[in-house]
Amino acid sequence: MLEMGKPSFLVFLLLLHCFMGSLAWTKTNISTDKSALLALKSYITSDPYDFLANWSVSSSPCNWIGVRCDTRHRRVHSLNLGGMELKGSISPQLGNLSILVELDLSYNNFYGQIPKDLVRLRNLKLFNLSYNDFHDEQVPTWIGDLSSLVQLSVRNNSLNGFIPLSLFNLSSLEIIDCNFNFIEGTIPLEVGRLKQLKILRLEGNKLSGNIPHTISNLSSIELLSLSYNSLSGGIPNEIGHLSQLKILYLGVNQLAGSIPSSIFNNSVLQEIDLSTNQLSGEIPSSLFSISTLRVVDFTQNNLNGSVPTSIDNGTKLEVLYLGYNSFIGEIPSSLFSISTLRVVYFNQNNLSGSLPTSINNGTRLEDLVLRFNSFIGEIPSFIWNMPSLRLAMFSENHFKGNLPDEICHQLPLLEILGVTCNQFEGSIPQSITNCTSLKGLYLGGNSFTGFIPKDIGNLVKLEKIDLGANNLSGPIPPNIFNISTLTNLNLEANILLAFSHHI
Repeated sequence: MLEMGKPSFLVFLLLLHCFMGSLAWTKTNISTDKSALLALKSYITSDPYDFLANWSVSSSPCNWIGVRCDTRHRRVHSLNLGGMELKGSISPQLGNLSILVELDLSYNNFYGQIPKDLVRLRNLKLFNLSYNDFHDEQVPTWIGDLSSLVQLSVRNNSLNGFIPLSLFNLSSLEIIDCNFNFIEGTIPLEVGRLKQLKILRLEGNKLSGNIPHTISNLSSIELLSLSYNSLSGGIPNEIGHLSQLKILYLGVNQLAGSIPSSIFNNSVLQEIDLSTNQLSGEIPSSLFSISTLRVVDFTQNNLNGSVPTSIDNGTKLEVLYLGYNSFIGEIPSSLFSISTLRVVYFNQNNLSGSLPTSINNGTRLEDLVLRFNSFIGEIPSFIWNMPSLRLAMFSENHFKGNLPDEICHQLPLLEILGVTCNQFEGSIPQSITNCTSLKGLYLGGNSFTGFIPKDIGNLVKLEKIDLGANNLSGPIPPNIFNISTLTNLNLEANILLAFSHHI
């Protein structure tokens, strides 16, 4: 019996040895994790809200603020110190957190070097250093060795240098956010390797050259932001092949050529910003055929032709910026039938004709900016009956007629009213003093007659008033000078009973 029991006893001893070894290993590594975190604390010179007060030798790191442990091994799994306003540098010992999966040090004041020792964090999936002070540092090349990485964010750090090619070896990457640094050079062709990438943000850097055609290989991409760089050349037709793309930001570059019509074959596109480039030609006629499209910004290009008239009944368009181009013709009447439309800018174009006379009753227009065009006729009455209207600018056109007596009965939110340099006549309605949210009132350069509304001083938020170059007469209401927020007042070239004032 004893002979038969020996193997069982040996197995028991072996298991006991493994168990005790496991306990020792766990204890050793918890101790290693604690030492690594305490080293980080020692590198922090300012903790204004005492978030790290409970980081002490006498307690388990699993109970510390910002620390989360793995339930199986009781090892540090996540370190999230985001938004704590800590100041200091990153200790190299942080690389000893060998099973760390998430490292978030964003929204602090860390400075100095990004230690190369962090390359040992081979299980790391989330690495966020955004909004710190790593001046004169570069995006580390060793990040390409963090083979498990899914999210990388280093935005707003003043990082310089080039995009490391090693970054494109990380086949699991889903998010790259390098916005607002000083990264230069071109976007590497190798970017097309990242088949899992969903978000690529390189906005606000010093990138130059063309947008690589390999961008079409980013089959999972949902957000592509390359605005505020110095990119040149044309917009690749291949961008239209990105079937998952929802948001495209290419504004404030030096892109030229036409807008590829293939972009608008995308049935999930929600926002597109191509503003402040050198794009030319006409807008693709299919622009308003995407039912998911919410925001369009083509401001400040060399676009011409007419505004597309084909508007899908199911469109959810909310914001349309087409200012500072060379569009001609009339505004399509169907545009104002879009019930979701909130913001429309057509300023500084060559548009003409009359404005549409009807509108969808459900329209919630907030901003309507049509200044510097050649519109004629009267402003339709529906404009003055939109309670959500905040900004109404019709200056430098050929509008005529009177401002309606009830102009401010339905405009409780109106902040800016601009009709300068048109052909308006009649008196300034007394009801304009009901627009108590007004900050800017621009009526100059017309043929208004009669008196300045006597209760204009009730508009206590007014900052700028331009009533110059009209045919106004009578006294200047003294309460106008009691508006404490007023910085500019122009009453020149009228027939008033006092001198004009400039504040």
